[in-house]
Amino acid sequence: MTYRSGVTSILVIEDDDAIRDAVTRGLRERGHAVAAARSGLTGLEHIIHQGPQVVLLDLGLPDIDGLTLIAMIRAANDVPLIVITAQDDDPTMIQALDSGADDYVVKPFGTDQVAARIRAVLRRGGRDLTPSVITVGGLTIDESTRTATLDGRLLDLSRKEFDVLVLLASRRGQVVTKRELLSEVWQQAYGGSDRTVDVHLSWLRRKLGESAAAPRYLISVRGVGVRLVDPEGDDA
Repeated sequence: MTYRSGVTSILVIEDDDAIRDAVTRGLRERGHAVAAARSGLTGLEHIIHQGPQVVLLDLGLPDIDGLTLIAMIRAANDVPLIVITAQDDDPTMIQALDSGADDYVVKPFGTDQVAARIRAVLRRGGRDLTPSVITVGGLTIDESTRTATLDGRLLDLSRKEFDVLVLLASRRGQVVTKRELLSEVWQQAYGGSDRTVDVHLSWLRRKLGESAAAPRYLISVRGVGVRLVDPEGDDA
């Protein structure tokens, strides 16, 4: 597959036909150029010769252990790599991240979630080619200028507050856990403090004109995390 200039190129390495086709179709509908491989070694050959900008990798491959493949990919280049797997145990997750994976998504997942993870790993590597404008109700977030407005009023946000807002808005209506916020905004997948997240969410609420007791955009899910919604929309 030859990738088009200016389009984010993604390789999906997944042996399950239904999952591979669904992910490929969903990402193409969002404007990405997507190639797919059914086996690990075919995917590795594609990475070496075609140079995709992001790789989505299932760990349960028919020809090679996924964790071994991560090490082989890392020996070849530093392409952003997101594991997509049904294995949700912490030891496997830790080993994958330590082996060189940039993120880890557990099945089942939605295409919007995967697309958000792709944007996150590209931002972290300074390789995001398609900054976007996200609108949720009266809230507008422009990633290219790193500005946010609420009902036409510019919000005075710190760098971390903006990053938290972008992550939550990119996964509109979905619960984002505190561990995910620590991992993607603070790059602290393990050992970070939930208090850091709580404080920044409190500051962000204040700037959005709301509070935990009277939320509008930021809805806390006790013991899980927080989700951003349109106060007047179906996801509220």
